[in-house]
Amino acid sequence: MEPQTGVPSLPMPCASILVVEDEASIRDTLKLALELEGYTVFTASNGEEGLEALRRLPRPCLVLLDLMMPVMNGWEFVEALEADTVLAPIPVALVTAYGERGQGLHTKAIIKKPIDLELLLKVVKEFCG
Repeated sequence: MEPQTGVPSLPMPCASILVVEDEASIRDTLKLALELEGYTVFTASNGEEGLEALRRLPRPCLVLLDLMMPVMNGWEFVEALEADTVLAPIPVALVTAYGERGQGLHTKAIIKKPIDLELLLKVVKEFCG
């Protein structure tokens, strides 16, 4: 039996991230880099797959989202996310070559491609602890 210290245990920080990116090489690189930092990473190749993943997987602490994708692009993804009261609170950070085009979206950060790994990890740590 564990001794009780009277100190309440703190909740574990969220450690899962969803990467929504159509380019496999970028998606795989982001997954590897974040897994090396200790995060659990789920991936999707377009916004539609991303929404499906959010509905069936454990809730991530952050979505890293590309804008320019087939099937459902980043703008459509954010619109659908905001319309879903269960999913709407999940923070989204854009990872895109078109940073200026994402200015009007309700996202928490914009990380421009080519990706600055230090900036990416700083943003991830802000939302995932």
